[in-house]
Amino acid sequence: MPILDVLTPEIEATIGRLVRKRFAPDPIAGQNFSRITSIVSSAYKRHGHIIERAILEQLKTCEDLEVWTDPVFAISRDADGLANNALGNPASIIGNNINYGESVRTLQVDLLVYDRRKRSLRCYEIKRGFGIHDSGKKRQILRDVLCLQALLRSYGARRELDIVDSSSHVIFYYGRRSVPAPFSIIGDEVDAHFDWPVKDAVEEVNGQFQKRLFEILEAAPD
Repeated sequence: MPILDVLTPEIEATIGRLVRKRFAPDPIAGQNFSRITSIVSSAYKRHGHIIERAILEQLKTCEDLEVWTDPVFAISRDADGLANNALGNPASIIGNNINYGESVRTLQVDLLVYDRRKRSLRCYEIKRGFGIHDSGKKRQILRDVLCLQALLRSYGARRELDIVDSSSHVIFYYGRRSVPAPFSIIGDEVDAHFDWPVKDAVEEVNGQFQKRLFEILEAAPD
């Protein structure tokens, strides 16, 4: 099934929530422009999840890939310590592996992909990548991706996966990286990275979401 068909119910549910959104008219902007601003700002936030789902569903169409999410990936004290020490030189963490299991906190991992051909396990946080993060947020994102890098091989072993390579990344879809490569990927790189057509399918979903968004913005408010 084309992923646009898979994602259409979610797009429509998102549009429905935007239509029902309540807002207080700004004294300067007035009723109409306040409504537009409120809907668009909320659409930006919700769009990130649509991109996330579109990438995940498109990768599921490749029979060589096992694809899933993990809302409670366990981060240990040792992983946090190793990541903090590597913030000044992120590449130094590559090759360090920590046993998975202990948890002092958890992370939601948006996407995990096991490639049976390459025997690789990779994990991803997915962001729109159009805004600019402040230094504190950049540090947090980098620390989390380095923690995942250190724990991922052991995590995969617990799932009884045959792994020769593992890596952690953040996808900044629209290209504004908050962490350096190779820990970050942009939308123009996803096809080559996954060795599978991804971007065109995501853009088809984005196009439908934009079309429906424009329709509610142009409609007269109730």
